[in-house]
Amino acid sequence: MNRTSLTILLAASMAATIGCSSKNYVKQQTTPLINKTNELDDMTAKNSKDIKDVDARAQAGIQAVNAKTADVEQKAQTAGQNASQAQQVADAANGRVGVLTNTVANLDNYRPVAETSVKFGFNRDNLTQQAKDALDQMAGSISTTKGYIITLEGSTDSVGSAEYNYDLSQRRANSVIQYLASKYNVPAHKIYVIGLGKDKPVETNKTKQGRADNRRVDVRLMTNTVGDTNQPTTNPTTGQNNPSSM
Repeated sequence: MNRTSLTILLAASMAATIGCSSKNYVKQQTTPLINKTNELDDMTAKNSKDIKDVDARAQAGIQAVNAKTADVEQKAQTAGQNASQAQQVADAANGRVGVLTNTVANLDNYRPVAETSVKFGFNRDNLTQQAKDALDQMAGSISTTKGYIITLEGSTDSVGSAEYNYDLSQRRANSVIQYLASKYNVPAHKIYVIGLGKDKPVETNKTKQGRADNRRVDVRLMTNTVGDTNQPTTNPTTGQNNPSSM
């Protein structure tokens, strides 16, 4: 081997040695950086997960608080509505008492000519045949009575709410009105209606028979004309005509 070839071989060997050394140096220097970067990535991922968990728990807590707040608001609103309804029922009852008082005062100028009570089935407002017969017997005196009015007091038993029973008693009275108007041509201005609901029972509501007796409409034919005191009145229990007292 000549001197030139030896020189080239030595130069190549030194270059390879220097290259390997450089690579090892670079590896030694970069490996800790890579490891640190990986650690930071792991910490970042863990922190992101922890933040998401905290956020999820916070959102769940906020939703729970909102739900409880909405529930409290709903209960408060319901309580307010119930109080308002109770006040409306009380006002309606006071109004009915006022109407009844005024009607009774006006009735001081009238005397009864005939009266009857018609009964209804449980939670019913339709007239039975027996009820129609009782109305027919009482209405026989309408054509011969001058200056008359007809008063109706609708009643119920104690089953159900007060407001429902007021409405039911009114519907029962309306059934009587429709019957008298269609069959006997009684004009509306001649009829005075009071829906008493369960406020004025004639019998106890503790027995089946008592409740049945309270499901009724009391009908009275009244006149403000002086005289004809011997005109018979109809007994509301028996349906028979009785002489009027002097």
